[in-house]
Amino acid sequence: MTTTARTPDTSRAAPTSQRVLTQARFEATTLLRNGEQLLVSVVLPCAVLVGLVAAHSVPVGEGRRIDLVVPGVLALCVLSSAFTGQAISTGFERRYGVLRLLGVTPLGRSGLLLAKAVAVLAVVLVQFVVVTALGLAMGWRPEPTGIPAAVVATLLGTWAFAALALLLGGTLRAEGVLALANLIWVALLGLGGVVVAGSELPGPLAPVVELLPSAALGDSLRAALVHGQARVGEWLVLVVWGVLATLLASRLFRWSD
Repeated sequence: MTTTARTPDTSRAAPTSQRVLTQARFEATTLLRNGEQLLVSVVLPCAVLVGLVAAHSVPVGEGRRIDLVVPGVLALCVLSSAFTGQAISTGFERRYGVLRLLGVTPLGRSGLLLAKAVAVLAVVLVQFVVVTALGLAMGWRPEPTGIPAAVVATLLGTWAFAALALLLGGTLRAEGVLALANLIWVALLGLGGVVVAGSELPGPLAPVVELLPSAALGDSLRAALVHGQARVGEWLVLVVWGVLATLLASRLFRWSD
């Protein structure tokens, strides 16, 4: 006996915006209540901030140490939530059939993906508030004129990393996603130009690192919040990664194992 997929009956459903916002609130709350994700999203970035400010043996560039470290930690927050957290949650939701079930509700697949994007932005906002408060308490003085450029860089970085997360979480098995997402997080933290600029890394690594979305985001935020500059070149790197990851995810993403 064969079955055919039925189009969800949306005649009695809430408006699209309400459905998306409700799901986004659920997604964001789930991410923040998960102990492992809370550790990666909030606790570790704050620990990295305090550690790098105190550890003068790690070169971060020319200028006040706190002013250089905070933008990098903000970039780390985007990496943690938009990539690592989203990839892991997507991988396990796909494994347990959650994505497939939600995809046939009135929310729909496009609504679910939009809700995930809104949830990621909400979590990133919470992270930014926490890290900014800690940074200001430690003496951080950001350049106010660079805030608009920092917002643009954050949005582009969130898009690029969220698309990469969907590509990873939608193609590999959940256990593989968990291992690889955490491994990539550690690798990019140390050598990806996130909290330490690629120019501070050994010579042969610098040209390669500058092409990574992690370095593009970190350098963009440092340029904006330290010097008030908009780095269009780094924005283009983020756009290229975002477009490629989005196209690949749209072709390869599987809604169930």
